[in-house]
Amino acid sequence: MKKLIVVLAGMLAGGLAQADSLAGVDKMICAAVQVQICVEEDTCYEATADELEIPNFVVIDTKKKRISTTKASGENRSSTFTSVQRADGLIFLQGSENGRAFSFIIEEISGRVTVAIARDGAAVSVFGACTSADL
Repeated sequence: MKKLIVVLAGMLAGGLAQADSLAGVDKMICAAVQVQICVEEDTCYEATADELEIPNFVVIDTKKKRISTTKASGENRSSTFTSVQRADGLIFLQGSENGRAFSFIIEEISGRVTVAIARDGAAVSVFGACTSADL
């Protein structure tokens, strides 16, 4: 576990540094790096993952179609997604839960991830990095 934390901390310290290729990988760990929230009839604001209760790290399992917090977080949160597709070097995940819709786009080569979460009157954008869960 310590090795995982060191690897992920290194990814964050270097910004969106190149991660391992995710081509053919079914289980990955992703970290939030930049977060923004937009509110209807207002403006968009920079935020932190903590402010919006976004986990610092999530595990994505494309075979089980599940996104979950890491065991070390102690949060025990998970969501399922209904759609997973790989095309042109990208991984697309989509789902909905509790009045929110979410979409992930992950670049297989760089590990960069872009996430959009929408609910009535608000949208959250998250940019981050993913790497294989098999370190």
